[in-house]
Amino acid sequence: MLKNFLSGNFRLKTDQLFEGLTAEEHESLMGSGVTHLYSKGEIIFREGGIPTGIFYVLSGRVKKYKATAKGGEQIFYLCSEGELLGYHALLGEEFYPDSAATIENSQITFIPKDNFLKVLRNSTELSNTLLKALGHEFSLFINSITNLATKSVRERLAFNLLILDEKFKSSVQPGIPSDINLSRTDLANMVGTAKETLVRLLQEFKRAGLIEKTDKMIRIIDRKGVIKEANLMGLNPRKM
Repeated sequence: MLKNFLSGNFRLKTDQLFEGLTAEEHESLMGSGVTHLYSKGEIIFREGGIPTGIFYVLSGRVKKYKATAKGGEQIFYLCSEGELLGYHALLGEEFYPDSAATIENSQITFIPKDNFLKVLRNSTELSNTLLKALGHEFSLFINSITNLATKSVRERLAFNLLILDEKFKSSVQPGIPSDINLSRTDLANMVGTAKETLVRLLQEFKRAGLIEKTDKMIRIIDRKGVIKEANLMGLNPRKM
């Protein structure tokens, strides 16, 4: 199904959006922003809301999710440092199609709509990079939907653990396994299963020597084994 699993395939590459801006453009954009400190669990925007700007994640992590018919959540992406939130709804002049909330204490800058669009109109570099990011986001969502529709719960858990291992990687110690600090409820909502099923499968993974875990943390200790559980066809584990 997925011939190549690369961590970059499951990240919205907005962390490079501002690299091509001139100093003046960067100042016009970020200088107009207002930075807020968000506590864990705070809502940044809600599905159906009207976008009045974009959000730039300076630090922390944010979950993007859709509300389910039963009042739950389906988490489809985690944003981390250097990524943008809310820009696709703003560009499409639409209501927010999803919601966003912090999963840990985060520092996020709000950039007003007028300032963002002014720089966008004058910067070919930003326009081109943003188009690539939008295309990348579309591919990401298609992969997520395919994954949810075709894989078993066990395979989806292994698949998402591999993605989260990349999202929680430390830039200071990139060579060591990540400490995945995500609540069991959020992980279950990301995998698309009941919390009870998730807890049982995590225990099975632990007994099989695939992961270490505490009440708050999960760490992959047998990456090749998790890749096998995820049933990623055509994958070379040495490249993971």
